[in-house]
This record gives sequence, structure tokens and C-alpha cells, in this order.
Amino acid sequence: MDKYIIQKAEYGDLPEILELQYLAYQSEADLFKSRDIPPLKQTLDEVILEYQEGIILKVKIGSRMIGSVRAALKNDTVYIGKLMVHPDFRRMGIGKKLLLEMEHYFPEKRYELFTSTRSKDNIRLYESLGYKSFKEKMIDDEIAFLYMEKK
Repeated sequence: MDKYIIQKAEYGDLPEILELQYLAYQSEADLFKSRDIPPLKQTLDEVILEYQEGIILKVKIGSRMIGSVRAALKNDTVYIGKLMVHPDFRRMGIGKKLLLEMEHYFPEKRYELFTSTRSKDNIRLYESLGYKSFKEKMIDDEIAFLYMEKK
């Protein structure tokens, strides 16, 4: 695989990150047999707000966006979300490196994230990095989120 570098996203990267998000979250949507999930309905304005309130990291190979993650610090907890890797580049350690890099931006804090209880690969990744589940929340009849933390 070509060399890739993790960097802070710039404002001009946000449309491409949102495009990647729409692609990367198709596999999550498939778990529920529905395209009606929040990452597929998010708008560019909402991504811009997340950019203004926290940090968005990106991974590119050449000019191609292949990964991203977001985080914001609130009350000594870093809320991590939208960890995504282009489907063609999954299972290469990119998601793990993105998550660890985000933790370096906020050293010695409590980290919290959530994923669908059906997202077994995500759960395995988070557990391998020391995240522990602490809450499960039913969103509707089909969707339950597993909340995980690392201290």
C-alpha cells in the first residue's frame, strides 16, 4: 500500500470527508437494511459545525481521501465519532491508527464513543485498544448503540 499520512483536516477537506462518510457508512446501513441512519443523512453544515467545535483528522493517499475521525472535548471527556475508512482500505490498521492519533491530541483524558451493537468489527477494534462497554441504549426497535469508554 502507498504511504499515507494522518493530518488535521482543513476546512476545504470537509466536502470530501462527507462524501467518504456516505460511502463508508453503506456497510453500517446494510447491517440494518436501511439507508435511514444519521451518518447518511448528515449535511455539510453539520460537518462544518463539528469541525468548528472539535478536531477532524484525515488520511489521504495522494489526493484520495481514505479515512477520517472526529472528536470534541466536553467536560474532561473526549467524544469520538465518525471513525471511517474507505471500503477499499479496510483491515489495514488505518482505523486503529486514526483512533490512536486522536487520543494523542487529547492526552490523559477519558474517551467515549459509541457504535451499533451489530457492528462486531468496530467493537473488536475498540476493545483491542482498551475501550470497555459501559452502556447500551435502544434507539428504536431495530437499532441499539453500545457506548464504550477508555480512561
